[in-house]
Amino acid sequence: MFDSNEDSRRFKVKVDSDLEELIPGFLENRRNDIQLIKDYLELNDFENISALGHTMKGVGGGYGFDEISEIGWEIEQAAKNSDQKTIEKQLERLQYFLDHVQIEWE
Repeated sequence: MFDSNEDSRRFKVKVDSDLEELIPGFLENRRNDIQLIKDYLELNDFENISALGHTMKGVGGGYGFDEISEIGWEIEQAAKNSDQKTIEKQLERLQYFLDHVQIEWE
């Protein structure tokens, strides 16, 4: 799926140490988003999927997780086009990121 050498660079995220207490909850919320979006896909509820993608796009960068913002943008755009395959691909990408992210506190 991904090149392991690229993963080691791509998934290192520098985060302000002031946010250290918030990050576990933030990442858990993204895991919950995956399940929510899957549930919405079963209902063909692309409006709520778009809204969740938009939220991810907005909050990711604020915490230093640009990858999450990019995935959120992709999900939002795919939902606007009712593109289930792209949404599913981005959910896999998000899951992979969450499973491999390495946080460096600054």
